Amino acid sequence: MTNQEDSGQAGRVDAQVFSAVCMMADAAAQAQRALEQANTEAKNELLLAIADALDTHADDIAAANEQDMQEAFESGMDEGKLDRLRFDVDRIAASAQGVRHVATLPDPVGQIVRGYNLPNGLRLNQVRVPIGVIGMIYEARPNVTVDVASLCLKSGNAAILRGGHAAERTNAATLRVIRETIAEHGFDQALVATVDAYGRQGATAMMEARGHIDVLIPRGGAGLIQAVVRNSKVPVIETGAGNVHIYVDRSGDLNKAIPIILNAKTQRVGVCNAAEKLLVHRDVAEAFLPLAAQALAEANVVLRADERAYGIIDAAGIEDIDLEQADEQDWDTEYLALKMGVKVVDSLDEAIGHINMHSTGHTESIIAEDYSAIERFTRLVDSAVVMVNASTRFTDGGVFGFGAELGISTQKMHARGPMGLQEMTTTKWIGYGTGQVRR
Repeated sequence: MTNQEDSGQAGRVDAQVFSAVCMMADAAAQAQRALEQANTEAKNELLLAIADALDTHADDIAAANEQDMQEAFESGMDEGKLDRLRFDVDRIAASAQGVRHVATLPDPVGQIVRGYNLPNGLRLNQVRVPIGVIGMIYEARPNVTVDVASLCLKSGNAAILRGGHAAERTNAATLRVIRETIAEHGFDQALVATVDAYGRQGATAMMEARGHIDVLIPRGGAGLIQAVVRNSKVPVIETGAGNVHIYVDRSGDLNKAIPIILNAKTQRVGVCNAAEKLLVHRDVAEAFLPLAAQALAEANVVLRADERAYGIIDAAGIEDIDLEQADEQDWDTEYLALKMGVKVVDSLDEAIGHINMHSTGHTESIIAEDYSAIERFTRLVDSAVVMVNASTRFTDGGVFGFGAELGISTQKMHARGPMGLQEMTTTKWIGYGTGQVRR
């Protein structure tokens, strides 16, 4: 059973599964309270040991992944999802390196966000504390297992995971390494646990486990994310699908634009920060679109173009181009494939309006040299990340210096954009008095 199946209606949870998941979460909460007392040095030592263990057991994890990959391929999984599912030795090494990077980062727990004295001498500090038990429901992304574990352990949280059937062997092999290392360092294995054995019912139980799981984070396709948002009784941090736009302004450097578009669209097609739409100002469309279309055609990208863009590209006579007429549904579609929507706009404001109407609020990029256009675009586009003359592929916790990420939040409460260590904490107030009473 895949997480795509999880993305259907939650349905009624089996009482025994619900009880088991709640007991697992309660054990995680107890283990988390012990972890919260550990100092930064102890947590860093644990992370470095996990990284070393991942390297040591990389061949075993990769072998498990090969079985998952073969099964997924035979079941018809598309190329983009297969790419996300892949967790070979090189990717395991990259994940281990990410864990080491997390170990080098400042520990957010105990950081003072703000502090001041009241007139009566009472001293108030707002400090960062762990959230508690974090639940993750994610699709065929085995690297997320490592990312979540490392970020949770460093920030003093416990994790309950539902990684889905497609990566079941990979996740099991990875978790075995992580949990054994946790135990070897004197911590409770309950800090990182999985409900994968319960299948879809496990995911449903996590959504129902209010009071046992503190926050739930879905990471995957739009169907999975919206199912969790609609059905969960546990508070949810929404990580969004990526209907990502690149806008080429009339002031844009067209030589810069094509490499940026190619990178954003083709470097990895199955990820949420890959560009899905290309908007081009009418003043440069005649000159630019044939060049962009030629480059995209050579990269085997199918173009879904509006009427004006279609006419310009079709007239260019590009050989072997796969050019189709776009419809209204295209503007709201996250393709996750070698496919791109193309539209000509009359103005910067039309581009901004189109993006704000159709974007999922993930990442947008402007190619421009006009300072006023850049400032207007970055101010008015309502997305978590806005790039200027750069690929949208940079929206990533690792690239942002977080070592890893839980996901990229497209909501506006608590966290927005890539979620790293600080985003995995909440705050509490501590008041230091010397006998003050309120009058």
